[in-house]
Amino acid sequence: MPRTRRPLSGHPVMITGAASGIGRGLAQLLSRRGSPVAIADIDESGLKQTAASLSGPVLTRVLDVSDAGAQLAFAAEVRDWLTAPLAAVFNNAGVAVASSVLDAVPEDDEWLRRINFDGVVNGTRAFLPILVEQDLGVIVNTSSVYGLAGVPYHSAYCAAKFGVRGFTDALRQELRGTGVSAVNVHPGGIATNIARNARVRKDPEGLGRTPEQLAAEFEALAKTSPEKAAEIICRGVERGKARIMVGPDAYVFDVLTRVAPTHYYDVIAVLQRRLEARARAGATT
Repeated sequence: MPRTRRPLSGHPVMITGAASGIGRGLAQLLSRRGSPVAIADIDESGLKQTAASLSGPVLTRVLDVSDAGAQLAFAAEVRDWLTAPLAAVFNNAGVAVASSVLDAVPEDDEWLRRINFDGVVNGTRAFLPILVEQDLGVIVNTSSVYGLAGVPYHSAYCAAKFGVRGFTDALRQELRGTGVSAVNVHPGGIATNIARNARVRKDPEGLGRTPEQLAAEFEALAKTSPEKAAEIICRGVERGKARIMVGPDAYVFDVLTRVAPTHYYDVIAVLQRRLEARARAGATT
């Protein structure tokens, strides 16, 4: 079945999680391409910095994506702000928790779920009526490679991202035959501040590493910049893709979970150890 191309450049878009990382990269890229951008984040300072970096029309809103009522109110504000059909809704806000299942703090897992899963659901439900009324546009939901594979010490994150993947896949099938579509985005290691802002009570592997050390280890493996991620995502959306892999590691996860669905982590663990050893060697030279 031929893909339907979805032009973004020059058309209005909405982006959550826009105070930093991929969200900021999307806002900056699309603003440069002439798109009016509506951006939201709970981080007011970061959101203002993003807005100041944009060259075109922008609407900003400090927003807790886990608040369904606030999302509905923001959607109404965006509807009134629009001067052309809304081309895309990027539900991108996300946080992280690192813990074993045995030592998990329920409040931390609930915090993550409300943002990473409920936030996507709330954003989709708030903005989908606008797109359906237009019979045009795309919902772009950020899952993860952790929505392709279960990864130790990230059970809550995996559960939320698998949930986003399933929710978005189901929505895409509901929208068949309309002018609206839904896309899953699966980023690999992206050089954002998500690890620095994660909730980590202790080293989940019992190795005594501090949260700062754990974040540094993640960042050493995160080879894709937010700007590059934004380019890949926009290109995939415009080409009509239903699933967008972001970064070479995302393709590795995708292939391994297909060819070794119950043993993929054995291979991933070996690759990760090699990459960590290479990163350590590079740091000492």
